[in-house]
Amino acid sequence: PGFFDSSSFLPSVPRVCRFRCEKHRAGAGSAMAPTDAPLAAAQGQTDPVAMHGGEAVVDLEDLPLSGADRNARQPVVVPRRRRKAASSAGIDSGAATASDGTPSEGGAVGVPGSAVIYVKTWGCGHNNSDGEYMAGLLAEYGYTITDSEDAADLWVLNSCAVKGPSEDTFNNAVTRGQLAGKKVVLAGCVPQGTPNGRVTSNLSIVGVQQIDRVVEVVEETLKGGMVRLLHNKKDGKKKSGGARLDLPKIRRNPLVEVIPISTGCLNQCTYCKTKHARGELGSYSPEDIVERVQAVLKEGVVEIWMTSEDTGAYGRDIGTSLPELLTRVLAVLTPHTRLRLGMTNPPYILEHLESISKLLQHPCMYCYLHVPVQAASDEILYAMKREYTQADFRRVIDTIQGANPEVTIATDIIAGFPGETEADFDETVELCRHYQFPCLYINQFFPRPGTPAASMTRVDPKEVKQRTKKLSELFRSYFPHRGKEGRRYLVLAAEESTDKQWFVAHNKSYDQILVPKRPELMGRTFEVEITETGKFHMMGRVIEGTLGPKPISLAEVPQKSQRNPNISHIETQDSPVTGLEQKTQAAIGFISVAHKWTLSHPWITAAAILLAVDLCATCIYRSLVL
Repeated sequence: PGFFDSSSFLPSVPRVCRFRCEKHRAGAGSAMAPTDAPLAAAQGQTDPVAMHGGEAVVDLEDLPLSGADRNARQPVVVPRRRRKAASSAGIDSGAATASDGTPSEGGAVGVPGSAVIYVKTWGCGHNNSDGEYMAGLLAEYGYTITDSEDAADLWVLNSCAVKGPSEDTFNNAVTRGQLAGKKVVLAGCVPQGTPNGRVTSNLSIVGVQQIDRVVEVVEETLKGGMVRLLHNKKDGKKKSGGARLDLPKIRRNPLVEVIPISTGCLNQCTYCKTKHARGELGSYSPEDIVERVQAVLKEGVVEIWMTSEDTGAYGRDIGTSLPELLTRVLAVLTPHTRLRLGMTNPPYILEHLESISKLLQHPCMYCYLHVPVQAASDEILYAMKREYTQADFRRVIDTIQGANPEVTIATDIIAGFPGETEADFDETVELCRHYQFPCLYINQFFPRPGTPAASMTRVDPKEVKQRTKKLSELFRSYFPHRGKEGRRYLVLAAEESTDKQWFVAHNKSYDQILVPKRPELMGRTFEVEITETGKFHMMGRVIEGTLGPKPISLAEVPQKSQRNPNISHIETQDSPVTGLEQKTQAAIGFISVAHKWTLSHPWITAAAILLAVDLCATCIYRSLVL
């Protein structure tokens, strides 16, 4: 399913909140394509919603690269040190200077925070969360976030490096922006892994662990400078999870919070490119994650998605574990909120099978697990350096299913990996036939530059296509929801279908159930009776009298993570505004912008204060006296 239009079911939310939901759904998110489109989309099916598990944000495994491009670097513009917070953190920010210490070229662009920014993200759940954070930081500073490429002064393009086509789409967008005369800032795994590539070499970059400094990069880029922030954040001597979790955020879906619990992984997969972007494992502390969960619940969020490059490896670097984290998070959830766990690789879930099986039974946790197998042949798994065997994978699935018969298992397949014989592929087909996964992501092998697999002898592309077709036919041959007509489920509705005709609710197994588009259902739990089943979804009739409590309205709480940007060209009030209110709001907005500007330019502090006071006095005098 896609993400909903809040104005259709949250009539009490002020217009500014509705506008931000609508525009940031596209500006910071709706353009974010999934890393691996579900088979349904690949085959051109016209189901009213995407296949189960195939929502716009899919916690698919990021695959990493080397990226050591040896091209000579261009002179880089670095920001001057801020006096307070920036200096204590050991970072450079502020006015742009060239690498040789001379002032950067490019004139000022007016008052900081006055430009219009277009934010677009491709990729996994972690990347989408990064995009939401960057949009929130820019909006908080005063920039207007738009979903229009043409209206924007600058584009922030947040990339995905998992497969060749996704990187090509990103590269094309960069070129298109440059040809349109737009300033461009790069983010995500492509520029982090290959900062001196053909497209990325002469542009500003926000590193994957530097997203909290996106405002600095945007400011300097608008002035004509080039800023590249690529280093990792550290907690002492250890790599940290990245930017703080309590930063302002503009969610694509205000009811769903995507929380990255770690960055990087412990694997060395030979086909993987994102490894050189996200690097080694760096986990957030359980305290930070629990605090974030508690904060967003107070903002009206009803569904938490935990994401990472490999959730199963969480905590190995800081002396804790995934089951310990889940236990603490589930303890603070309310009965009508839900938790969904992102992708985990088999090696790191093996030691937690009993604990995870038990946690999946918790009423607030979706009984859903995404465990990529990639191939069933032990020889191919060894060539991939996946660090498990087919027997290990079967043990994971059998143990989880044995304790949770209704569990939904999603998995990924790479067809045509170098060296894969027909016999190897037949093992994969048999594995899929045996388990009949309700959510199956089928991918042709894409050689990623700089990875070991890229230098291996490839399987004939025609043969790869035939293998993909064979798996697709197998997947279409079974119907996981058949026979569920008449069953009753407790569900939570938090999304809208892509055709805008239904709300999408999920039961305990995270099955997609389409229900009537009644505004009072969104964000609430209720019971349904299944009236019809399809390949990727079920249709449900709402059982009256089972509606759970109404979620907290976005208008009823202070929006720490959904702060309203200063959008001058959009009417943001539902009632007429008096002249006094208009002038006072303008004065307050000016003071806010002036304050942020003076943080990096102390020498104009006195002038800014005098101007602000004068403006306030003038506005009040003219409104009240004249």
